[in-house]
Amino acid sequence: MDDAAVSASETPSRPTQGEMPFAIVHGKAYTQLPQDLYIPPDALEVFLEAFEGPLDLLLYLIRRQNIDILDINVSEITSQYMAYVELMDANQFELAAEYLVMAAMLAEIKSRMLLPRSSEEAEEEEDPRASLIRRLQEYERFKQAAEDLNGIPRVGRDVFQASAQAPDRSLTRLDPDVELQELLLALSEVLRRADMFESHHVSKEKLSTRERMAQVLDRLAHHHFVPFVSLFKVEEGRLGVVVTFLAVMELIKESLVEIVQSESFGPIHVKARMQ
Repeated sequence: MDDAAVSASETPSRPTQGEMPFAIVHGKAYTQLPQDLYIPPDALEVFLEAFEGPLDLLLYLIRRQNIDILDINVSEITSQYMAYVELMDANQFELAAEYLVMAAMLAEIKSRMLLPRSSEEAEEEEDPRASLIRRLQEYERFKQAAEDLNGIPRVGRDVFQASAQAPDRSLTRLDPDVELQELLLALSEVLRRADMFESHHVSKEKLSTRERMAQVLDRLAHHHFVPFVSLFKVEEGRLGVVVTFLAVMELIKESLVEIVQSESFGPIHVKARMQ
């Protein structure tokens, strides 16, 4: 074996690019058509155009050839129309009766156009195509109007309405219970403010708890609700604050007044209890 043969055997072969498969069936790639492959003639059908009726088909044939709708070549249009009808029949489409009616109308117009007529008859007789032209013009207007309407944004297709459910607003607000601690805090705030005026008092009058109870009831007789802090007078000092507080507590004990509060940490009011 010569050196050239040895070098050729030792040189690794270059990788070749594999052929792209044209189909993958059940995970198996196929790069060549099977010899026993059979495709039925009706396995694949392609529909290039769809028409909504005979007038739509006629309008398509006229537009495809850029023919003026007022000067229709009935002979050529009839031939193309019949070719399309025969194509649908050959493909076993279910032909609507209106297509056959239009075919008969085109055949009649074509035969009338081929009949020899004198000049006087031609002037008096209406153009055989006039009725068909009017129908095509009317159909074209309605079709254009439908396309214009279809281009307008439609609710549910292009525009979607937003909807949200409003929260339940029928809520019942319950009056919070007044705790003794809150009353004591309010009392301490009143005492703190009363201390600011204590040095101005020269002499102190004796205050009666029963008399202050009568004063509170008299004030509640004229006002349904009275703020709790308004019952205290800063000029009476600490003694007046204590007497007034004891008078209110005694009235609550005897079920003559009650304490109400509209919200947590809100102002406290004194209310006469209804009999």
